[in-house]
Amino acid sequence: MLMINRIILKQNFYKNNSTIPIISIYNNNNNNNNNKYYNIKNKICLFSSSTSSTTITTATSNKTNEILDIEDIENSSPLFLKETIKEFKLKKEFIEKYSKKKAPFGFGILGEIVYRRSYSRVKEDNTNEQWFETVERVVNGTYNIQRKWIERHGLEWNQGKAQRSAQEMYSRIFEMKFLPPGRGLYSCGSSITESKGLFAALNNCAFVSTLDMKKNPSKPFIFLMDASMLGVGVGFDTKGENSFIIKGQLQQQQQQQHHQQHNNNNNNNNSTLSNQLNNNNKFIVPDSREGWVESVQLLLDSYFLKRSNPIFDYSSIRKKGEPIKGFGGVCCGYEPLKELHDEIRNLLDKCIGKSISSSNIVDLMNLIGKCVVSGNVRQAAEIAFGDPNSEEYLNLKNYEINPHRSSFGWCSNNSVFAELGMDYSKVCQSILNNGEPGLAWLENMKNYSRMVPTELDYKDSRAMGGNPCLEQTLESYELCCLVETFPNNHQNLEDYLKTLKYAFLYAKTVTLGSTQWPDTNKVLLRNRRIGCSMSGIAQFIHFHGLNQLKDWCINGFKLLEQLDEKYSEWFAIPKSIKKTSIKPSGTVSLLAGATPGMHYPISEYYIRRIRIQKESDLIPPLIEAGYHVEPAVENTTNVVVEIPIHSGKGIRSANSITMWEQLSLASFLQKYWADNQVSCTVSFDPTKEGPQLKHALDFFQYQLKGVSFLPNPVNSITPYKQMPYEEINETRYNQIISKLKPVNFQKLNNSPLEPTPDKFCDSSSCTIVSDNSETLNNL
Repeated sequence: MLMINRIILKQNFYKNNSTIPIISIYNNNNNNNNNKYYNIKNKICLFSSSTSSTTITTATSNKTNEILDIEDIENSSPLFLKETIKEFKLKKEFIEKYSKKKAPFGFGILGEIVYRRSYSRVKEDNTNEQWFETVERVVNGTYNIQRKWIERHGLEWNQGKAQRSAQEMYSRIFEMKFLPPGRGLYSCGSSITESKGLFAALNNCAFVSTLDMKKNPSKPFIFLMDASMLGVGVGFDTKGENSFIIKGQLQQQQQQQHHQQHNNNNNNNNSTLSNQLNNNNKFIVPDSREGWVESVQLLLDSYFLKRSNPIFDYSSIRKKGEPIKGFGGVCCGYEPLKELHDEIRNLLDKCIGKSISSSNIVDLMNLIGKCVVSGNVRQAAEIAFGDPNSEEYLNLKNYEINPHRSSFGWCSNNSVFAELGMDYSKVCQSILNNGEPGLAWLENMKNYSRMVPTELDYKDSRAMGGNPCLEQTLESYELCCLVETFPNNHQNLEDYLKTLKYAFLYAKTVTLGSTQWPDTNKVLLRNRRIGCSMSGIAQFIHFHGLNQLKDWCINGFKLLEQLDEKYSEWFAIPKSIKKTSIKPSGTVSLLAGATPGMHYPISEYYIRRIRIQKESDLIPPLIEAGYHVEPAVENTTNVVVEIPIHSGKGIRSANSITMWEQLSLASFLQKYWADNQVSCTVSFDPTKEGPQLKHALDFFQYQLKGVSFLPNPVNSITPYKQMPYEEINETRYNQIISKLKPVNFQKLNNSPLEPTPDKFCDSSSCTIVSDNSETLNNL
């Protein structure tokens, strides 16, 4: 008889017996001695015991751990068990060596500021992590995921081999040869994954289609909200337009009849939600992510399925300014949720009796994104995909035609599913007007891995769209995990190939974690899609040449094919449907001192402005070192820090790269590296190159899977204060740095502060921050 707080089962104890053994579980707090008996069946599952202490007795012999499902004989209901598997930890003596090393942050002090502001979590001793500790947490978390998977499935785990592998992964992350995404740096190995099991938080982005929304109209909207509040950026389409009629809510007399009958109504499995409304249609919104999402589902269902009008009680939601544990930041209070409820009502009240339109779909998604911006994660990343021939869709961001959308239309980047051979004239005119839409060639996304004739393999025939930065082809409800490598931080190809091994292993490991969404799990289990990316490409080309980049791409891709076969065999899972991407990057590349993705810097020398909370302990050391700090004009709780940057001696600036050269580089990477996609935002001169847009698309539609465009400002005048980037010359750069002293961040733990992690893909090209002009807060 063993007294434990968590249930531990023993492996294979049913195999040596002719009958299914019985295990008795006693609640030690139960004075009535009403003990239950359970049959043990060979299934994999999890359970967290709510009792403070439990006693387990079994007549079987003790063997190694195995997760088993236990069925309650009395109620035929499943009891899910949470096993105790010994945690993986890097050896202390190994970590001790790195505790004395200086972290190689890039771009001077900028990389370290970004790290301390975004990824340095508060530890149990109430101090913030140092870089060597963050890397330790992430690597331990990665190998814990592996170990749990291996032991749950009765596979072979070699502790010595795992320790050596983990140490090599640690070294390559510490030295900035590769980095997990911002989501991984913040969440991996923390309570988010270790205790709560929210592995969705390790993924960057997702996609959901509205094509089948008639079956469950609110489902795509609820998925987007739930995922967004976990820090996952979501793409969506408008293919569900005209698929059902917006019925409107029940009237008072109908509501009374509904209350008498709703227990028998199990339409779309939503009776559980309906039952949570009391006879006055009141719903007390729980103070949780799930509670917010649930309230929106109730409201949408009331319009889509003609149900009772819910009356929301917000009294349980914590007050504005209170800290949010786990995901960082502070609570915004109930007001953004109430505003979302009000805006949904205002929108749908006008649409009762009409078919849902593409505008309705995008409006609802954008309103949800606006709420998330004001809510617990404070950022949202959305991309909408629509019909290139729809005037209604193309005019969504024409605020002269749709002035009501100006308050929330900024919440998504809008793209179209371009058709090969189409006339691009209308799309190009819209791009010249406001930089949208972007273009996604779904036919290419479905049919090709890399865009070469030998890889016309139709692997992604089920693909429906992509993520907000469009570097991942995705099925509906699919998530993607990205990882970033920095070729320019390597001595030679052999060194880079070794890094690829551990970068790939990190991303493949993330695919082992399940999510709370069954539809997502079904796709993830089948596809195991990842995106192993490169950043600092502009720097690598400048210092090593395009031919060497081609060689590294070809050899690297070949190695990843071999690694996928090796690790898939070890984990006993399918090979990844696709493995490589070029992500736009952002803050993660700043840590490593790399230019983002395939993009060139604004200039060889420039000022980078970043936002930091004014009460942050980072501010006094920066002022003491001579950095210019001033109040942020758009937010009184922030200050702006100016940091001089040198991108690399003689490197070309973005404004010197023609539209045609940028498209050619994207095509090059889609051909030699990315079997998913290349995230490419092409900047162009609207006067000189604008008339050439249509012709460029005619050529490159057969070489790319997606692209977006950004017209350069007609003049060089700064359009608003405190721009994130300001081009300067070498003389001014030297003048600034001559007045700076080394920054000492070693005395920061007097007032530890949870970091504010960057969400989604951590890129300024696809993350939407607010409706103000300062989408500059992405850093």
